[in-house]
Amino acid sequence: MRKPFIPLAIILVSTALLPFGSSMADQPAAPALTVSLVTPTRRDWPETVPASGWLKPWQEAVIASETSGLRVTDVLVDVGSVVTKGQTLVRLSQESVLADLRKQAAAVETAKANLAKAKANADRARQLRPSGAISDEKIAERLTDEQMAIASLESQKAALDSQKIKLAQTTVTAVDDGLISSRTADLGAVVSTGTELFRLIRQQRVEWQAEVSARYLSRISEGQGVEVNGPDERPIRGKVRLVGPSVSTETGRAMVYVTLPTDVHPRVGLYVTGSIELKTTSALTVPETAIVFSDGISYVFRVSDDRRVQRVRAETGRRKDGEVEIISGIDQSSRIVASGGAFLSDHNLVNIAE
Repeated sequence: MRKPFIPLAIILVSTALLPFGSSMADQPAAPALTVSLVTPTRRDWPETVPASGWLKPWQEAVIASETSGLRVTDVLVDVGSVVTKGQTLVRLSQESVLADLRKQAAAVETAKANLAKAKANADRARQLRPSGAISDEKIAERLTDEQMAIASLESQKAALDSQKIKLAQTTVTAVDDGLISSRTADLGAVVSTGTELFRLIRQQRVEWQAEVSARYLSRISEGQGVEVNGPDERPIRGKVRLVGPSVSTETGRAMVYVTLPTDVHPRVGLYVTGSIELKTTSALTVPETAIVFSDGISYVFRVSDDRRVQRVRAETGRRKDGEVEIISGIDQSSRIVASGGAFLSDHNLVNIAE
C-alpha cells in the first residue's frame, strides 16, 4: 500500500507554528486596569440660553473743549488713566482770557461810576420836581439816564461773568469717575468749541451686549443671572440689565444688556460667549472626565458586579464646574468609571480602587 503524499511546505509551516502556538497558550492574560468609580449625582441646575457678544462700556462720556481759539498747554492724563470727577485733565492757555477778564472788570467799574453819577442826577431831579426849578423834560431825561446806567452795569457784570466762565473753561476736568479710553488732546494744539479731547468709561463699568435668538426673548427678563466666559477663561457673574426692544431682521437675534460686577474690569472690545440662566431644574450629573468620545458620540463605561465594563451611549446636556448633565443612558444607581475610559474596551475586566 502506498503512503499518502504530504506536501513538504505544509510540514514546514506546521513545524514553524508549533512554538508560536505554544507560546500563545502559555502567555498570561493582560492585567486588569485599576479604576475609580462614581455614581451620578442629582443637582439643581438652571436652564440656560447660549449667547455671544461684545464687551462694551456701560456709558461712555465725551470730554470736549467748551471754548475756542486757545492752545493746549498741559495734558495731564493718558489712555488707561483712572480719574475722579472734577480732576484736571487738560489746561489751555490763559493769557488772552486773563487780559479780557481784566478789561471787562474795568468796564464794570466804569459802569458803576456812570450809574453813581446818573443816580445822583436823578435824585436831584426828584428833589427839585416840586419846586418847578427844573423842567419835566429834564427830569425825565435824568431818570432815563439812571435806568440806562443800571442796565449798562448789569450788562457789564454779565460780560464779566462770561469771561470768568471762559477762564474756568481753560481747565478741562473729568465729568465723572472713570477710565480714560481714548485721547485726542495734543500738546500745543489750538482747540475749537466741541473739539473732542478724551473719552471716558464712566465708573469703569463694563457691560456685555449679548445677542440671543429671538425665540428665547419671552423667557428672558431683567435681573436674571448670567455667566460670561471671561477673556482669561474665568467665569464672570452678571445680571440682565435690559432686554433690547427690537430684533434684527437680518439675523433674527436680539440684544440683551448684561451688567457686570463693578470690581471686574475686562477689556472692552472683546467678543465673548456666555449663557443666560432661565429657571432651575434637576440634572443627573457625572464628572466630565467620565465622558469618552468616539466618532462624535458620548459614552460612559458602566461597571457590573463581575467587575466588567460596558460601554453605554450617554446623551449629554448642560455643563458646569467640571460636571456634565446626563440626559439619557444611565440612572442614578449606575456605577461609572470616573476617568481613564479611553483606555478601556467593552467587557474589559477592571480592578476597583478603594
